[in-house]
Amino acid sequence: MGRILSIDYGQKRVGFAVTDELQICAQALETVHVSQAFDFLKNYIAKEKVDTIVVGQPKTMNNTDSDAARFIEPFVNRLKKEIKDIDIVRFDERFTSKMAFQTLVEAGVNKKTRADKALLDKISATIILQSYLQHLEHNANYIDGKKEQGERNKEKNTSLLPSPFSLLPINH
Repeated sequence: MGRILSIDYGQKRVGFAVTDELQICAQALETVHVSQAFDFLKNYIAKEKVDTIVVGQPKTMNNTDSDAARFIEPFVNRLKKEIKDIDIVRFDERFTSKMAFQTLVEAGVNKKTRADKALLDKISATIILQSYLQHLEHNANYIDGKKEQGERNKEKNTSLLPSPFSLLPINH
């Protein structure tokens, strides 16, 4: 079984998070400059087996795409064009940056570290991935006593949001 990788794509930086090989636990991976994001991703998937890439989809409160979506779409289109053997899934990322910041505050992280936007991007990517894993768990089908993942609807976006208390800051 391959990993699931998530992306929090921003105008300046891109945060990455990844599951373990059993797809149970999400952990922060890296933050890179937006110009290096695709190369970083290609290098990572050349080294590690990745089954799914989850890209955060910025939404407004009325469930429409936010202004930030226009910066992400070219990247997502390139992913779909150049990485054909890995599922590309969009997942609602509303409030993940605020939740990442709040997680750091509640964990007692000092003000200087909380100002590190690269750290916030990694944590945001981790929150997106943990939310996605919770979504899969919630929608899992049980057939003959065995848990099997249902058909993933790549076009459907969910508004399921994780608890801000579900993550601890990850120091790398």
